[in-house]
Order: sequence, then structure tokens, then C-alpha cells
Amino acid sequence: MQDTATAPDTRAGRLLDRLMTGLERFGNKLPHPFYLFTVLFLVLGVVSTVLAATGAGVTVPGTEERLEVKGLFSGAGISWLLENALVNFTGFPPLGTVLLMMMAVGVAERAGLLETAVRATIARAPVRVLPYVVAFVACQAHVMSDIAMLVIPPLAALAFRAAGRNPVAGLIGAFACVCAGYAAGFTVGALDALYVGITEKAAQVLPMGAEMATHLLVNYFFTASASLLLALVGGLLITKVLEPRLPQPTGDGSAPEGEEEHSGEVTPLQMRALLAAGAAVALYAAVVLTVWLMPGSPLRGEGGALVPSPVLTGVVPLLFGAFLIGGVVYGVVARTVKQAADVPRMMAESVTGMASYIVLILVIAQFIAVFNWSNVGTLLAVESAELLESVGLTGFTAVVLFVLLVTVLNLFITSGSALWSLMAPVFVPTFMLLGMEPAFTQAAFRIADSATQMITPLNPYLFLALALLKRYEPSAQLGTLMSRLAIFVVPFLVTWLAVLGLFYAFDLPLGPGAGIHLE
Repeated sequence: MQDTATAPDTRAGRLLDRLMTGLERFGNKLPHPFYLFTVLFLVLGVVSTVLAATGAGVTVPGTEERLEVKGLFSGAGISWLLENALVNFTGFPPLGTVLLMMMAVGVAERAGLLETAVRATIARAPVRVLPYVVAFVACQAHVMSDIAMLVIPPLAALAFRAAGRNPVAGLIGAFACVCAGYAAGFTVGALDALYVGITEKAAQVLPMGAEMATHLLVNYFFTASASLLLALVGGLLITKVLEPRLPQPTGDGSAPEGEEEHSGEVTPLQMRALLAAGAAVALYAAVVLTVWLMPGSPLRGEGGALVPSPVLTGVVPLLFGAFLIGGVVYGVVARTVKQAADVPRMMAESVTGMASYIVLILVIAQFIAVFNWSNVGTLLAVESAELLESVGLTGFTAVVLFVLLVTVLNLFITSGSALWSLMAPVFVPTFMLLGMEPAFTQAAFRIADSATQMITPLNPYLFLALALLKRYEPSAQLGTLMSRLAIFVVPFLVTWLAVLGLFYAFDLPLGPGAGIHLE
């Protein structure tokens, strides 16, 4: 007799296999993001030149000046590009911020601090609350960047197995929560720096955005709040929906010969190192906070204000110090940092891993710069805003439709930086003209960027999750995994939107000094 636990997965798997195969084939036809933006750059150049030749222009609401569209493939356009191509690249806001953050996070990661923190958190959880702890840790994991998808799911599976629960539930639940919470959490990492830099450039499409201040924490209150609810929903789905419907594993979960096996245990030495690193970072944070709160402190803003202040605008160097201190202290105590030369080596290895990102930024920076310079972005933003207003799609309804649009696009363009670079120059100024802060549009994008990552076959880590699943269920196929992950998509999307709706309804700040509505 067929196991009733596997029958629904088999039927759903066959349908999902067909759907996902078609999706994968379509997505594979898309060019590499580098070539995608190269083509878009050329198309933008042609469009701007044609519009300039026809005398196209736009008057931004609230101003009297008419902005004429400027053509890239004209004498003035080519001269501008030659003079500014290097500046466009080196001055692109995310570039320096992301590289700086990756250096410090790379030290903490390679020293072993981040993985040990995850192990210590999950391994000490009581059996009943284990799914919720796994979901919470996974929702904070974007600070580890993509390494989170490599480390947390197998560790969660080991923790579930040690607790006498189904390890597959831990594996799949952790993977779903890492994907859904990739843009959430109390932690701050390179992803935040990447998003805010693109948002800052996109806001400058409009004159009103030229002096609009942005910083790394513009979405912090929103993402921190969302991560709590996502963890609660994730833990509930693992406990009540996923785990009861799973068959018992037929494999032992061991790694193939020659492949490294993750251990869920934390050694006494690692625990001492973790506590020492935590104490060092806490002391560092206390010193910064004390100096910031002192009357007359140079870390205060104009007139002694706490918000805005150099602490917020300079939060990247401060976070760099926190990760670096934590990583070095942990490494010294745990003996993973044995000599002074190890620290710059770890930094260099982290930057080396960002080589493909730097290459992509080269063309993205030019694309966004031309959007700003040519006034095509302004024209699109004004026309889009007028279209939305004419059909009555303003306020939160328009934002929800934006989220749903990006959710679909995210199935095909899985790179968050590439997708946001494509969407931000149009939608950030569009929603600004509808009276919304750039931080609010960025928050909406974060929802869509994380909601469908777990079910697109263009996500390379999906196949890693499948390989891990096969250790416990050798007969599992892609459709099997997809059908189990699918139960998380809609609840997570609804949870994200509900949190954003609460912030919108009560006009709550999304982060320090970052509201929802433009004044």
C-alpha cells in the first residue's frame, strides 16, 4: 500500500515538475544580468535619443521648470558619458558600502563566529519550541549572505533529528525561512547596504530627491518587526502543516564520502570564544551609545539632534567595527585567528568573492546614471504616477500591486541587486510623486524579493536543498521539494504585507528618521 503521507506529494510533485520545468526553461533564456543591463543600457540610449529628437520633456508636479529629455547617442550625450563613466562606477553608493561590510562580515564568518552563534542558538532550544527557534534564527541569517543557505538548513536537520523530530521538517523549514527572511531581521548586512545605495540613486531621478538623506537603517524597524512574525508563522507552519505530513526518512542524512559534514555541536572552546566575542561587541556598542547620548557629543546632529546624526549616516563604519571586533576576538579565543596576517587575509578572501558583483555594478551604475541624466526616469515616473492616479490606484493599493509585480519578476530575475536596479529608477520616483518616501518603496520591494525565492528553479540553492533532502529521502525529486516549500509562500507574503499595512495605517517610522509619507 502506498504511504498516505507521500501520495499527495507525488501528485503535487508531478504537476509542479511540469510547471517548474517550463519556468526553468523560460528563465534560462534570460541573459546573464550583465548582458541584460547592457542591452537595457543600449535600449535606453536609443529611446532617450529618439525622445530628445521629438522634443519630449516633463514638468515635475510642484515645480515650474520643464525638464527636456536628453539623448545619450548625441554629441552632448557621448561627451557626458566619456567624462562620467568612471565616476558613475566608482561613485555608485552601494559599491564602497557593500565591500566594506563584506570585509568585516567575512572576518566574522571565516573565523567561525556566525556559524557557532547559529549552532549555539539552535542546539540549546527545547523540543517543543525548536521549530520556532529554527525559524527565528533563519529569519536573521541574511547577515551571513548566501552562506546561510549552505549552513542553516543542514544544522536545523541535525537539531531536529537529535530532538527526536523529523529532520526533513527542520531542513525544509529552515530553507524556507532563510529565503523568506532574507530581507528581514534584527541583523544588518551587505544586503541592506546594497538596497539603500540603489534607492538613494533612484530618488535622485527627481529634483526633490537630490538632497534626500538615506542610511543603512531606513527599514530597520520594519524588517525587525517582520522577522518576529515571520518566525512565528514559520514555526507554526513547520509544526502544524509540514512535519505532520512528512513520511519517515529512509536515509540517515549522512554526507556522501569526501564531503564535509556539518556538526550541530558547539565545543567548550567555541562557546568561550562566542561569549568573549559577545562581551567585546557589547562593550563596543555601549561606548558608542554613551558617546552618542552625551550632550554636546560630536556624534549628535545639528542642534544636538539624535536623528539625524553622524551615527546614522556613518552607521556602516560603526557596523564594520562591530563585526571586525567580534570576529577577531572570537578567532583569537577559538584559535581560528592565529596570527595578525589572518585578519587581512580573511578580508581579502571576502572581497574576492564579490568579484562578480563588482563586474555587474559596472554596467548597472551606467544604466542608472543615464536614467538620471537623460530625464527619461523623470518622464516615466511622472507619467506612471499620473496613470496610477487616473485609474484610482494610489496609496497602499498601488504598493500591493507593485509587490505582486515584483513577486512574479523575482521568479525569473533572482538577483535582488539586479531586480532592484531595474525597478528602483522607475518606481521610487513614481511613489515619491504619489507622496511616499523612498524608504517605503524599498520596504515593499524587500517583501517581493524574498517571497518567491524558495520556489523558483533559477535559485541555485534550491538544488542544494534538494541534494540535502536526498540524504534523508533518496527518492525525492524537485517536485517533492517544491510542493513542500509551496506551503510557505502565501502565508509569508501575507505576513509581510500585513506588517507593511500596519506601518502604513498607523504612519509608523520604518527606521530611524525614515517615515512613510513625504512631508
